[in-house]
Amino acid sequence: MADATLPFTITGILVGGRWLEPVSGDWLDVHAPAEGQPFARIAAGGGAEIDLAIAAARAALAGEWGGLPAVQRGRLLSAMAPTVLAHAGELAALEARDTGKPIAQARADVLACARYFEYYGAAADKVCGATIPFQNGYFAATERTPHGVTAHIIPWNYPAQMFPRSLGPALAMGNAVVLKPAEDACLTPLRLADLMTRNGFPPGAVNVVTGLGATASAALAAHPGIDFLSFIGSAETGAAVQAAAATNHVGCTLELGGKSAQIVFADADLDRVAPAVVAAITQHAGQTCSAGSRLLVERAGMERILPRIAEAFRRVRATPPHMDGELGPVVSLRQRARVEEYQALAAADGLPVIARGRIVAEASPEGWFVEPQMIGPVPRGHRLAREEVFGPVLAVLPFDDEADAVALANSTPYGLVAGVWTRDGARALRVARRMQVGQVFVNCYGAGGGIELPFGGVKKSGHGREKGWEALLAFSTLRTLVIRHD
Repeated sequence: MADATLPFTITGILVGGRWLEPVSGDWLDVHAPAEGQPFARIAAGGGAEIDLAIAAARAALAGEWGGLPAVQRGRLLSAMAPTVLAHAGELAALEARDTGKPIAQARADVLACARYFEYYGAAADKVCGATIPFQNGYFAATERTPHGVTAHIIPWNYPAQMFPRSLGPALAMGNAVVLKPAEDACLTPLRLADLMTRNGFPPGAVNVVTGLGATASAALAAHPGIDFLSFIGSAETGAAVQAAAATNHVGCTLELGGKSAQIVFADADLDRVAPAVVAAITQHAGQTCSAGSRLLVERAGMERILPRIAEAFRRVRATPPHMDGELGPVVSLRQRARVEEYQALAAADGLPVIARGRIVAEASPEGWFVEPQMIGPVPRGHRLAREEVFGPVLAVLPFDDEADAVALANSTPYGLVAGVWTRDGARALRVARRMQVGQVFVNCYGAGGGIELPFGGVKKSGHGREKGWEALLAFSTLRTLVIRHD
């Protein structure tokens, strides 16, 4: 459908290199979080559309896409990087309006998008097998081969980044992909898929079906025609998706939620700590799986540390995207209600608000803005200390010593990211190596950045790794060749 507010025309789902209207004829409204109003529509795809997309992907594997050598796949991916940069302004504006995030954050996401294409394009022809010393008279070796049709279900918080992060390694390894983006924010994936089609990707290599999670995502995860599944989202939905895939014995990578700890020792450099801790919970309104949502502070340094962080927190502004504040609104009315429920729970339980950010006067009262809050001390067994809020709410918990810090950091069901802040190098290494997480940052916190850095979790934060070289291995399978030559 055409929409004068968009830089391109949405015509439905992308299947086999063509844009098709939904089989049902149904569409979904797309809302601007900063305004609380619809500004576009997407196709309400479901099982029928998923069937078409998987058939197109299978045909691509049997046809032109499956016949391309790795170097050619890499060139197609690499060519997308300058294309993304050429459309950077358009993509950033689209991302900011669709997700509500500040325009500067949207621009950074688009730059990261280009880097993903660049990284995986360059890596496509560099994934090698190995020879294996074996018995006399035999030659043994391994090679990496694509799974086949890979399914990708991505979330609404970073669609411009999640699109190439998930599809890039899969395409580099020769898979044909079917993507289901989140219905709450999916316009940049649609535009990126459009650009890939225009840039020469063979029909069926990239297929995109929009729709509700309960219909389109469920149909994709349970489809017998997929060979591997990648899911990014909540722990609860991840469990359901994994169970659906298991009915067809399909392997999967799950990148789920987090309750990541920032561990601040009394000797930490507060000039670095304060801005990093605040940014890690307010970036994209705290709607980040790796958000540093727990601030663990050494009791001996509380009087020195908390005032500095609170001072930085009070400067935080929630603004419409164009005003480029520290954060924008949350993505939906449902998400705002969730965050405010946790804030109300903390208030009802008498937990003090140490510092508040502010919603600027220019913010629309119809937008889905939430007041950022720094709350503490929070009891260790409290829901705010253990559950993922996915909003700009920072829970402060004191600890006594190094052993207590480790035990507290590892005490939640999640295990995605941790930050360790101390000038003591030996302690930093000891603590970092005891964290039950997939990523640890020492005297920094860049969980969302680093295309080259493998990313994923343990426990309820999921399994498998995305990003970096590891993603290429995840989106391929190992075949062993044994040749007798005596």
